[in-house]
Parts: sequence; C-alpha cells; structure tokens
Amino acid sequence: MNATAALVLSVLMIASAGLLLGGIATLRRGLGQDRRRGWLMIVAALVLAGNVAILTV
Repeated sequence: MNATAALVLSVLMIASAGLLLGGIATLRRGLGQDRRRGWLMIVAALVLAGNVAILTV
C-alpha cells in the first residue's frame, strides 16, 4: 500500500469516527427527523468502516 492509499484510508476512518459521534449526539438530543438522521449517520459510519476493513484485508 502506498502513502496516498494509507492517507485516504486514514481520512475515511476519521470521517467514520466523526459520523459515529455525530450520529450518537443527534440521537440523544433529537426527535422525529433528527433521530432518523442520527441513525443514518451511524449506518454511514459503519459502511465507511466496513469499506476500510475490506480494502485493508
């Protein structure tokens, strides 16, 4: 794996962590549409983390 690929995977993991934390925060304080957005953020974080896991194995 070259440096560019490692950088991209690192940025994806940072984005995944941000989405996960943002989704949890949105779930804790949101009602209605905000709760749905929170769940969607968590799902997006899991998809990103899954993609990174697939690309590194």
